[in-house]
Amino acid sequence: MSARNSVRIEQAGPLDASVRVPGSKSQTARALVTAGLADGESLLRQAAICDDARYMSDGLRALGATVETDGGSFRVTGTGGALQEPAEPLFLGNAGTAMRFLIAAACLGRGRCVLDGNARMRERPIQYLLDALGSLGATARSVNDNSCPPVEIVGNGLKGGAVSMRGDMSSQYFTAILLAAPYAANDVELLVEGDLASKPYVDMTIDVMRDFGVTVERNGYESFTVPTGQKYASGEYAIEGDWSAASYFLAAAAITGGRVRVENVSLESRQGDKGFVRVLEEMGCQSKCGPEEVEMLGPDALNAVDVDLNSMPDVAQTLAVAALFAEGETTIRNVANLRVKECDRIAATATELRKLGAAVEEFPDGLSIRPGELHGAEIDTYDDHRMAMSFALAGLRIPGVIIKDPDCVSKTFPDYFKTLESLYV
Repeated sequence: MSARNSVRIEQAGPLDASVRVPGSKSQTARALVTAGLADGESLLRQAAICDDARYMSDGLRALGATVETDGGSFRVTGTGGALQEPAEPLFLGNAGTAMRFLIAAACLGRGRCVLDGNARMRERPIQYLLDALGSLGATARSVNDNSCPPVEIVGNGLKGGAVSMRGDMSSQYFTAILLAAPYAANDVELLVEGDLASKPYVDMTIDVMRDFGVTVERNGYESFTVPTGQKYASGEYAIEGDWSAASYFLAAAAITGGRVRVENVSLESRQGDKGFVRVLEEMGCQSKCGPEEVEMLGPDALNAVDVDLNSMPDVAQTLAVAALFAEGETTIRNVANLRVKECDRIAATATELRKLGAAVEEFPDGLSIRPGELHGAEIDTYDDHRMAMSFALAGLRIPGVIIKDPDCVSKTFPDYFKTLESLYV
């Protein structure tokens, strides 16, 4: 199936398969930070073991936590909030989650900390978070004065107080501050300007904080307050299956008109990407949902849809590929923040869909897709794991689809292509 620098995807008839997906990357990241700030040892079971988690773990180690990988788990001995000055700059690759969360955490320490990444990371804006942390008493700046990493933190703790941030930039800015807030000298109040993007991920943050013993007082999605004096409690914690990963296999059922069951996800999850089940149902699929599994049945032909994916932007590329096989024009809206992810995901998705023969209109916060005369092509992945995983699905129906640089999936799902192949081999 694969060569050194590319993967040729084999066509498949209607699938009939079951899979398990890795632990949630988003929940793993939050649990690693809370465990790293807690006092004592925590065991994070069924975690995401991937590049992003490795960067987060390496960063926490540099700040004084002990993090060990134990099979599919992380064993973390926390710092009690007393972070140390790292001996050298933290290199975080293109792990945006680790960059944002560790910037805020580093403000709790003492001394100088520099956080850097790869070339794409140095293009990803971070100034709104730096400004907010400055309002809470931190010293945080963009080293190159361009509002992007590398970032220098001169740690002296967080004073706390009230700060306002635009809600449409990144929910991870809010999560970063919330995770560090219990260790501020005074209460931290976060005010949301406008509408908050990716709301389910802030819900997830608040849930993880609660599970580790910290309470967040909230006023809907307009403001969040973390009272001072709280500390994270260590313990054992189970990570949910990853709904973003599940979305690819559910879409595979839709695209092939087959059946795929994902065994370790639940609709009770706080992950926003569980909403992809509803989107596929709108496209004509049927779902069967149990306590810890979801089964998707694909139709003979998919319907086009017009959807707002603000609460689940990570499935936008998956839906865009599924739209290749739908009758009519599919429109994806309200995902402007995709332009500052691992790549400009709106532009990259439009470019690669056109290679496959689709007619695509790109606009500032989304795109519309109309199927054309589909044909194979070599797909560029832009060092973006979601480009590789989503466009691989096109090859289940279109002969001659080749995914370049497939190893980029190690960012979140190292075994993705092996798992995809298992659906039909």
